[in-house]
Amino acid sequence: MATPINRQTEMTLVQAVTDALRTKLTDDETTLVLGEDVGKNGGVFRATDGLQEEFGEDRIIDTPLSEAGIVGTSIGLAVNGFKPIVEIQFLGFIYPAYEQIMTHVSRIRMRTMGRYGVPMVIRAPYGAGIRAPEIHSDSTEALFTSMPGLKVVCPSTPYDAKGLLIAAIEDPDPVLFLESMRSYRAFKEPVPSEAYTIEIGKANCITEGQDVTLIAWGAMVQVAQKAATEAATRGISCEVIDLRTLYPLDRETISASVQKTGRAVIIHEAQATGGLGNDLLALINDTSFLYLRAPVARVTGFDVPVPLFALEDHYIPTPTRVLEAIQRTVDF
Repeated sequence: MATPINRQTEMTLVQAVTDALRTKLTDDETTLVLGEDVGKNGGVFRATDGLQEEFGEDRIIDTPLSEAGIVGTSIGLAVNGFKPIVEIQFLGFIYPAYEQIMTHVSRIRMRTMGRYGVPMVIRAPYGAGIRAPEIHSDSTEALFTSMPGLKVVCPSTPYDAKGLLIAAIEDPDPVLFLESMRSYRAFKEPVPSEAYTIEIGKANCITEGQDVTLIAWGAMVQVAQKAATEAATRGISCEVIDLRTLYPLDRETISASVQKTGRAVIIHEAQATGGLGNDLLALINDTSFLYLRAPVARVTGFDVPVPLFALEDHYIPTPTRVLEAIQRTVDF
């Protein structure tokens, strides 16, 4: 951790992202921000609003509309002493850069036998719930959690967003930093004004419980918490785990919780087939199978592309669907 935390300010998640960027840009002159409209316009969600005026066009860099070019340029910067922070406007726009990430970003440390690292962060808003057009609402985190060499982080609160983003920027290896659009301005909470970090690779037990473990990340953490509150009225005690880091997973926290409760419900926005829930199921099977009192349940999006506005609310997991899964595991 950094210096002792004293002052705090009420912030939304997107404000906490801005504060983390400003903190590192101030502390480290090798830190740069690159992306489409991140400078003059302050980013599509205004996460970089005001930073170009404060730090100049040489450090807050408006780029052409080329995700592959932005990421490729940042790789060169990273191996030559800079710490680039890339903004991809929406996770659904990252696919042209996938080859750069898979072939180079995640492999350079191994390829050079440790001589070079790639200390870069790729920020990407993701997820449904804001009535965005097609391709803007994808939750394709599993495409990247299956990519050794790349860490994947996803905060659910403003406090976590600042601490995890500072940790990601300071990490000597590449980090994909996912930001739930639905959570950007959903609520405020006190965030320390000073610099601080949250350890990457460690999950957070938000609520302790005895009967069922709920595992979620991003916007689904709030959904899990609402379901847990309703389950308590039925006499069911839920433990809520916020993964915070999607790769590498915190095996110890997950397995300890499931071994205590004997039941688990995994909640994520992405479709069930090929989703990160499958890796979590495998982890639970490997570490905690003999402790289970019921099959592990999943509450996910459906195996279709994220639908347009009229059906979006039917696609996203809800507290009601999570509560039904909780009840099924208890009744098994």
